[in-house]
Amino acid sequence: MTRRTRTASYGWEFVAPALLLIGMFVVLPCIWGIGMSFAQYDGIAPPRFVGVANYARLAGDPMVPATLINTAFYVLLTLPVGLALALAIALALNAKWFRARNFVRGLYFLPNVTSLAAVAFVWQWLLNPEFGLLNAGLRGAGLPTYGWLSDPKLAMPSVAAVGLWQGLGFTVLIYLSGLRGISEEIHEAARIDGAGAWAGFRNITWPLLMPTTMFLTIMGVIGGFQVFQSVYVMTQGGPLDRTRVYLYYLWQSAFQNLEMGYASAMAVLLFAIVMLLTALQWRFYGRKLQTWQ
Repeated sequence: MTRRTRTASYGWEFVAPALLLIGMFVVLPCIWGIGMSFAQYDGIAPPRFVGVANYARLAGDPMVPATLINTAFYVLLTLPVGLALALAIALALNAKWFRARNFVRGLYFLPNVTSLAAVAFVWQWLLNPEFGLLNAGLRGAGLPTYGWLSDPKLAMPSVAAVGLWQGLGFTVLIYLSGLRGISEEIHEAARIDGAGAWAGFRNITWPLLMPTTMFLTIMGVIGGFQVFQSVYVMTQGGPLDRTRVYLYYLWQSAFQNLEMGYASAMAVLLFAIVMLLTALQWRFYGRKLQTWQ
């Protein structure tokens, strides 16, 4: 055995436990789910092969496009606002004039390390129309109160605001890392040439942050289509199904209706949608990167 081969074998030995765990808990469940999507299974009786019947049912189920629209609405509410707000905070934290940097870092990242279920319970109490803190403040100021989670027009924005608040720390951290990777010499040269703050951001900072933005956009879309806990805790899909997102409907099909095969077909469809959206985003940002380069 040559030295190079021996070194490679050592590498495979180190990663073998991780590969084994990935195979057991990721690859095999995916294969099982794809196979189960062609079966009728209630978790009790043995699975029965039904061909593409589950996929035909998906095509005719009106709740599937409705929940996909709700999920897309959630993504549109959280992603652009989250990216813009996180970038603004990261720019402030990266500025030399900002003094309370260490305090704010711990403050904005705290929600990200907190359980989303716990966060949802707290916000459910804060947004309670009767004794919630938010309505109490509005009532004390003489302003009208709102049913944040019971009003069909406000329920999804309220859930999206909780998701935005909970995930903001991660986005700020990634943007801050991207800003730290931009050489100060580039900005100094631009200032010598007469570029102002806005010109420096538009022509230097933003183009160099495009790979970071691409990563965060892809992660945001994937995470948005996986929203479940906040809906489960705060609204249970209501009111009037306005917050019934796709993953919550999948959970209902699997664990309330005991339609494991149909839920598996829904999971396969979700995987295909996320992969398609990721490919489209990769294509869009790839062209942008080529243009700026």
